[in-house]
Amino acid sequence: MISLGGGMPHKQTFPFEGISFKTTDGATLDMSPDEMNAALQYSPTPGITLLVNELKGLQRQEHNPPPAANNDMALAVCTGSQEGLARAFAMLLNPEDTLLIEEPTYSGSLAYLKPYGCNLVGTATDGQGLIPESMEDLLDNWAHHHPNKSKPRVLYTIPTGANPSGGTLSADRRKQVYAIAQKHNLIVLEDDPYYFLQFSKQRLPSLFSMDTDGRVLRFDSFSKILSSGMRVGVVTGPKVLVDQLCLHTQAVNLHPSGLSQMAVYKLLQYWGVEGFESHVQFVQSFYLKQRECFLQSAEKHLKGLAEWSTPSAGMFVWLKLNGVTDSFTLIKEKAIDEKVIMIPGNAFSSSDEPSPYVRAAYSTASAEDMDEALARLARLLRANAN
Repeated sequence: MISLGGGMPHKQTFPFEGISFKTTDGATLDMSPDEMNAALQYSPTPGITLLVNELKGLQRQEHNPPPAANNDMALAVCTGSQEGLARAFAMLLNPEDTLLIEEPTYSGSLAYLKPYGCNLVGTATDGQGLIPESMEDLLDNWAHHHPNKSKPRVLYTIPTGANPSGGTLSADRRKQVYAIAQKHNLIVLEDDPYYFLQFSKQRLPSLFSMDTDGRVLRFDSFSKILSSGMRVGVVTGPKVLVDQLCLHTQAVNLHPSGLSQMAVYKLLQYWGVEGFESHVQFVQSFYLKQRECFLQSAEKHLKGLAEWSTPSAGMFVWLKLNGVTDSFTLIKEKAIDEKVIMIPGNAFSSSDEPSPYVRAAYSTASAEDMDEALARLARLLRANAN
């Protein structure tokens, strides 16, 4: 075959002929000329084939999806999982449609969804994530609860270490949520960037691992376990949905960065399954220590002033400030004056109602800085009460 069709640049015009990555364990990973060309050239929209195949193997090994989901499984690399989510929202929702979300939910998704204009209906959560009984009552009695809104066809959930609440669905709750999705014929968008940041010895099963119907579209991210700046995310699920999502990507940005994709591929190839798991264990251990430092300082400074649940995954603690009906002014103005940055709870709500909550992240601050920040917050809360 002689191609005079595509407008691909000639590889001889690329100003790079090689690149090397040095890992933290001292190894040097060199790209071969063929790998370098693949990284610099246009690639298939779902991603560089080497990486896509590697990730499919990882997903099958980690989640062991049922035959229906496994046989029909498609996978695409995204420029961060948030890009994949935005494309899924656009694909599955019209402005007059209703999306079922957790209350509270991720502000990054709300930043897309609120201007989009669809109906956002929250279902209740607690310290262990989405409450299945509340979700089932809401859907079973939809006409009573929301007589003027269309019944949702899509659920958006963050099942592990949820941002902002830190809640993680138990295995039983996950089974219940999937059964409710089956009962009401919902497509489930499983946004799971903190899956590998679970603090238990055995990771909880994903909703994707239970998908006997091909209704779960799963979003993973390398931002929390490799690098946020590389912007590499993954969407996995039914081929018909992933293919449609890729058509959107093809029309907007063709495909994610080839250099980032190839860097991830080289690292996964170098590590192998055992090396990847070893790195994941290191990341889990790091954030577990961070969490413990935060909780010790919270107990020391905020006891009686705030309430919280202990997160079993992720990077966040959801603080309910006692005696505060709206945390916005306290956090956005007074806390800033005291040189403390947290996020007020209404940033994570689909409504404009005031919130007594704040989100605190324990991911990057030192133990000393976390302790000082919570001491400053405690002083503000005491002053606010007087």
